[in-house]
Order: sequence, then C-alpha cells, then structure tokens
Amino acid sequence: MLWLIATVLIILWLLGMITSTTIGGFIHILLVIAVIVLLVRIIRGR
Repeated sequence: MLWLIATVLIILWLLGMITSTTIGGFIHILLVIAVIVLLVRIIRGR
C-alpha cells in the first residue's frame, strides 16, 4: 500500500512540474514526506 502511494505521488509530482508550479510544490512536499517514511521503514526492516 505504501509503495502504491509513493508511486502515485511521484506521478502526480511529475505532472505538477509540467502543469502548475503551486500544485507541483505541494506534491513535492508530499513526495519528500513519502520518501522519508519509506526510508524509515526500510531502515527498521519492516
């Protein structure tokens, strides 16, 4: 489920970079949070 959310955020972030800077900035923040959560889960081994 977390990988699906991360994939969707990456796609939305790429679309945001193309279409709108404000939405792209918001998606970029969400993407950074998702990457941090993924790294924490990988480091903890879950």
